[in-house]
Amino acid sequence: MVTQARQASEGATEEGKLTVSLKLESGYRFEADFGLPGVQTMTLDEPAPLGEGTGPNPARLLAAAVANCLASSLLFCLRKARIEAAGMEASAVATMARNEKGLLRVSAIDVTLRPSVAAADIPRMNRCLEIFEDFCPVTSAIRPGVDVSVAVAPFALA
Repeated sequence: MVTQARQASEGATEEGKLTVSLKLESGYRFEADFGLPGVQTMTLDEPAPLGEGTGPNPARLLAAAVANCLASSLLFCLRKARIEAAGMEASAVATMARNEKGLLRVSAIDVTLRPSVAAADIPRMNRCLEIFEDFCPVTSAIRPGVDVSVAVAPFALA
């Protein structure tokens, strides 16, 4: 049985809860505490003219969370398949659009993953490319309301 302390230290990679705390500093700037030992707090802020842009806003955090989750899921699958990734780059582009009520929403996130793998391993990646997205809990949670597209462009190492 996994203990709550172990779940917290693993960032809730198992079933369980995680806690993030926010504290208003001024305007729309918040200090985020992720509740992880040794991890510094982070400043979050809305861009001007609403805020001062002194940190990422929620839309940027969401895009980063989706890209990181997908990159980690792909790495996990590759490692299970004994395909060593010498590196991984990921980028995410979030599209902001107004809904039918005129409210601003994250309508889409386009993610590109660029694992660095041996050229001989690229054909062996097919099974991972078929399944890795299903194992990203963040992407799975937001897909009902946000169009998430994923492209994988492996960088072949000599």
